[in-house]
Amino acid sequence: MTKKLTTADYPLAEKRPDLVRTRSGRKLEELTLDALEAGSVAREDLRITPEALRQQAEIALAAGRPTLARNFERAAELVDVPQDIILNIYELLRPGRAKGKADLLDAARLLRETYKAEQMAAFIEEAAQVYEPRGLLSKRF
Repeated sequence: MTKKLTTADYPLAEKRPDLVRTRSGRKLEELTLDALEAGSVAREDLRITPEALRQQAEIALAAGRPTLARNFERAAELVDVPQDIILNIYELLRPGRAKGKADLLDAARLLRETYKAEQMAAFIEEAAQVYEPRGLLSKRF
């Protein structure tokens, strides 16, 4: 069983580098300038991983910051979602950008069904419920 992370483990790169891994499984200590110059470090090795974000969420919870923890959890779900989809959904979430509630619900469905981003889909569905009575779904632009 893995030991729960606490605030004493933060920042992970300094306090628990043994836990930090790239997508390909490389250790943090392997990401050196020499390795980069030699071409053995891929772009994917420099991107954050869902696991790193979940670890940050665990630390945030330990620090008594549940809202920040939920943000990290949702971010972990979005790591593999293409940027153009994220930007389109971001645009829909801006007041007056979605034509109606269905636009947001379609975005939530896409995230849930295609990318298994359950928490993010629920977040967008909640936004649709809140935006509607406030008149924030009327296409203004």
